[in-house]
Amino acid sequence: MAGQSITDMTSAASVADAHAPLIVHIVHRFGVGGLENGLVNLINHLPASRYRHAIVCLTEGTEFHKRIRRPDVAVHEIRKRAGKDLGAYWRLWKLLRKLQPDVVHTRNLATIDCQFVAALAGVRGRVHGEHGWDVYDLHGSNRRYRQLRRAAAKVVGRFVTMSRDLQRWLVSDVGVPAGRVTQIYSGVDSTRFHARVGPRGAFGPPGFCDERSFVIGTAGRLEAVKDPLTLLRAFVALLERQPQLRERARLMFIGDGALREVLQAGIEKAGVGPLCWLAGSRDDVPALLRGLDLFALPSLNEGISNTILEAMATALPVVATRVGGNLELVREGRTGRLCTAGDAVAMADALLTYAGEPELARRHGGAARAVVEMEFALTRMVDEYAAVYEQVLTPQAWLGQKQP
Repeated sequence: MAGQSITDMTSAASVADAHAPLIVHIVHRFGVGGLENGLVNLINHLPASRYRHAIVCLTEGTEFHKRIRRPDVAVHEIRKRAGKDLGAYWRLWKLLRKLQPDVVHTRNLATIDCQFVAALAGVRGRVHGEHGWDVYDLHGSNRRYRQLRRAAAKVVGRFVTMSRDLQRWLVSDVGVPAGRVTQIYSGVDSTRFHARVGPRGAFGPPGFCDERSFVIGTAGRLEAVKDPLTLLRAFVALLERQPQLRERARLMFIGDGALREVLQAGIEKAGVGPLCWLAGSRDDVPALLRGLDLFALPSLNEGISNTILEAMATALPVVATRVGGNLELVREGRTGRLCTAGDAVAMADALLTYAGEPELARRHGGAARAVVEMEFALTRMVDEYAAVYEQVLTPQAWLGQKQP
């Protein structure tokens, strides 16, 4: 069996134009994450009359696929084993030959080698997206990974980067011709993510917070690259500096991952258990963000953070690390504060700025919402991706792809 389908396609005829180009999106794993959320938004908002879609998971899919509103989008699992699994590429080739897509769109390092399989399967339109950084190659300096990307550039028709920082790196450091790199910012659904209306009231575990609380929160995988432990240390430093804040300062982590138990142990060791909430992986993220007063992101590196954009759309000020695409989102002193990655003291300083001045937090949050509405509309992202797909579907696109 070329690939196991985990979705039902019985309603396809009522949704998609059977003659519309088919785009196959290849991801490592289709679970909860910013990359996957962006893919869901793209599929849900591209007109069904213009494109059909299928998703291929190199490893596995999850219930996350239920967020796709189109019933005609099939999700296939290759079930690639950890390490070298040459059979997975054979199964992928057979699946692509069966699906006959017009475009294959891979994302990040974990799937870029699938571009060679797509080329061998005869897929004409080939797109690769760079969304962020891997914890094992935080600054894109790994020679082997760069060589892989250079080799893939021989078969990829168009590269898409989420940030200008990634675009610069791909052109200047990796050596991809500038004419084949398009930078597209993630868009955010500013209807789904909006400011809190009225008082917050109590939420979370019993006694966690009330209307008087100042709630700091973050959202993302509890993994090393997201560095949640630095945010915890910053919160503890904040309380040590201003002990009276124990009465109202609270910290919430939305998301799950390998560091959950380590983080929980750190919370207990610091004696701040009643003041912290590990909310886990959630389906009600918009509502939880509306319960916050301040959003923080302590990542070691970032492409473009969907969670920062969602927080900004929720009219929250943002404290983030001065890395990658964060500098393109957070406007220092206007919508938030930036600090050095891994520096808990600097992050505590930034948190204190807003905890001590709630009115400043509200003013910067309002400015953040305005920036999202002006520059990061979901419709803009969708239109720009549609333009990329049209480019690789045009025969002339290959004629100019080697130009710098």
